[in-house]
Amino acid sequence: MDKWKVIYYVSSSNTNPVKEFLDANLKAKVKALRIFSNIEEYGLVSVIPHIKKLTGTSLWEIRILGEDSARIVYVTQKEKQVLLLHAFVKKTNKTPAKEIDIALARLKGLDK
Repeated sequence: MDKWKVIYYVSSSNTNPVKEFLDANLKAKVKALRIFSNIEEYGLVSVIPHIKKLTGTSLWEIRILGEDSARIVYVTQKEKQVLLLHAFVKKTNKTPAKEIDIALARLKGLDK
């Protein structure tokens, strides 16, 4: 059985924004790494309570709940591959358009 892969987006200037965000937010990082581990071992079905489709886009978000509430925006481009595009602290009920735009711009940069 093929395992799932969780891949971080890396910019053309060789920065890794999702990893940098997680390194700066240790509580969120612990929860996120546990979710990534479950995805790699059992697939996206195993983390259904932690994922949500972003309406009107090809994007999904991993929801990290608690007082350190954060979101990690991702896409599945190839079979069994999750590409982490953007991470941010969630402060409002609705995902801000600015955060979606950042993830979409990063995704578009990959298609060139």
